[in-house]
Amino acid sequence: MPRYTLTLLGLDISFKTDADSTRIKAAQTLIENKHKELVEGAGDISKERLLTYLLLSLADDFLVAEEKRTRQEEKIGEILEKTSTESD
Repeated sequence: MPRYTLTLLGLDISFKTDADSTRIKAAQTLIENKHKELVEGAGDISKERLLTYLLLSLADDFLVAEEKRTRQEEKIGEILEKTSTESD
């Protein structure tokens, strides 16, 4: 399992993961962009509060994506059911 060491939001972190370096870099970029977006809107706040907002923002994005995926799966299921019923 590869080991990664990177600086993220001013913190040096090391970890092991099965994810490839492209995926790690994409995740790092996503977090840094969200962080920048929050800093611009929040002004001068503590790092802890900013990281909490960052976590909430990413969690909300995840939940919205999950909801969209669930709706798409339901729609696909309906189409497949309709298609199998029509072919009988």
